[in-house]
Amino acid sequence: MALKIYNTLTRRKEDLVPLHPGEVRMYVCGVTVYDLSHIGHGRSALVFDVIRRYLRFRGYQVRLVRNFTDVDDKIIKRAREEGVPPRELAERYVEEYRKDMAALGVQEADVEPKATDHIPQMISLIKRLVAKGLAYQVDGDVYFEVKRFPRYGRLSGANLEELRAGARVEVDERKRDPLDFALWKASKEEEPAWESPWGRGRPGWHIECSAMSMHYLGESFDLHAGGEDLIFPHHENEIAQSEAATGRPFVRYWVHNGFVNFGAEKMSKSLGNVLTVKELVRRHDPEAIRLYLLGTHYRNPLDFADERISEAARALERFRNLLEGAARLAAKGTPAPGGDEGLLEEVATARRRFEEVMDDDFNTAQAVAVLFDLSRLLQTFRTRMTHGEVAAGPFLLGVGELLTLGRVLGLFEEVSRPTQVIDPELGEKIEALLRTRDEARKRRDWGQADRLRQELARLGVIVEDGAEGTAWKLKP
Repeated sequence: MALKIYNTLTRRKEDLVPLHPGEVRMYVCGVTVYDLSHIGHGRSALVFDVIRRYLRFRGYQVRLVRNFTDVDDKIIKRAREEGVPPRELAERYVEEYRKDMAALGVQEADVEPKATDHIPQMISLIKRLVAKGLAYQVDGDVYFEVKRFPRYGRLSGANLEELRAGARVEVDERKRDPLDFALWKASKEEEPAWESPWGRGRPGWHIECSAMSMHYLGESFDLHAGGEDLIFPHHENEIAQSEAATGRPFVRYWVHNGFVNFGAEKMSKSLGNVLTVKELVRRHDPEAIRLYLLGTHYRNPLDFADERISEAARALERFRNLLEGAARLAAKGTPAPGGDEGLLEEVATARRRFEEVMDDDFNTAQAVAVLFDLSRLLQTFRTRMTHGEVAAGPFLLGVGELLTLGRVLGLFEEVSRPTQVIDPELGEKIEALLRTRDEARKRRDWGQADRLRQELARLGVIVEDGAEGTAWKLKP
């Protein structure tokens, strides 16, 4: 089954076919760093973290770029309120973001560029648009002329005439069309500014992602992602300026995650219902938060509820008990495989099911359900194992698979992996030598017992005799 991904641009699921076979180049719009990250930021980062993990699990090489917007009206306003330089304020919240994402188990991107470090690339891109007659200058500002890009609105499906009517409410008379958007803004007093062909100023918001993504991933790349609130105007404008400049398709697949809602309301600073990641992590086990967030498909809205995270924490504890119990069992010695009573076939079926649902547009909700089913199966087998009905080897193999699949979702990172089960023929030989040695020890034939220990050592086995009997393990 081919891996399918929902493409916002075409409004349907499509087979993932990268531009370069075996390699996925991926850009995720990051945060504007003027405040602490909230749960919406956390969900978005976690979604695309899992997508990258799964692509790598499927054998793709993935290059992920996630930016920081560190020059913006909000940053300037907040810095002015706090009496600090905008750069200082931005750096503070960059570090806070990194701490918050690390707490949620979100891995760092391969490249995490900041807008202010890429001003030359933005100026170069704007110059190309001006040279092609696709952008125009007014009083030190530079605007992209939307009507010169006929495909404008294709990503969002927006009605351009309705958008124009709305834009005229606060129209800038200097623009040729209400929909034209700023590529470069002339500097104002005491604002960050850089030299450009149009005078001192700073970049518009949209140009930064086009410039940085193309700088690190090429003029065309595979996957561009972010929250659904970015579809219009940000991503719509990115497509327009990028494809107008290069004459090439910008991105093959556009991927967007849904909002986090509180009751009937979307989370919003203006509504005062913002919950920061930092506060959430203080209240809950971070891995439980992650498990909770993964329980809803990434494209669907997520209705936030504290009690649901508490439920996830209890479920996580059951997973951990199973996994840690397996690790303790393995520490006593690597068991030889025995009859699995069909367990390994069911484990293989679980893996196939996990891959099927993740191949279907990264359905983490169904993937988590597979983990629960596999956990229950292993727990039943574990109970039978403690009663001496079945062997430990197949159980540890199954637990190892549960751990592997969980870690594709970023779960169980702190749990030790059980010792790997060894080749069946070697296991049988080791068990036979150990039985013979135990018999020699019972006869107090210490010479024979030592010779058998040495033979086991040549096979890479460490024998440990204790009050509770003999345990063994393979040399690391």
